[in-house]
Amino acid sequence: MDRYTVPGLDEATADKIIEMLQQRLNATIDLQLTLKHVHWNVVGANFIGVHEMLDPWVADVQLMTDAIAERIATLGGEPMGTPGYVASHRTWDDYKLAKANVPEHLAALERVYDGVIGDHRKVIAELDDLDLVSQDMLIAQADKLEMQQWFVRAHLER
Repeated sequence: MDRYTVPGLDEATADKIIEMLQQRLNATIDLQLTLKHVHWNVVGANFIGVHEMLDPWVADVQLMTDAIAERIATLGGEPMGTPGYVASHRTWDDYKLAKANVPEHLAALERVYDGVIGDHRKVIAELDDLDLVSQDMLIAQADKLEMQQWFVRAHLER
């Protein structure tokens, strides 16, 4: 099969963008699984509010994941979303908590969002000179992720 990318990008630039987007794909796959894990394992006071808050977030992150994967394919790449690939290529530690109370899970989840959003923002900056279309997609995602983190932080305030 012939290799292609989008008009206006050479293959070397597309490959660089694909590599950056693959890391974001790994992160969003991991985030959606982590959110669902918290959904299943959060207990204690305010359980139901947090439990019900997380399902729409999983759906939002699934849409982000799909958008990133489709952008990789549009650029001529092959998005890798298998569990083994994601686990072996991630650059962060696995989520440690199992069954735990609301404040514990939200504090851990707040740190997860720090990493995902921080890395999204780094790639957004790198894409400034490479691909404004991919950058725009990640900016929109960062907006939603930052809102989710704000909700987490609001629960943690005393």
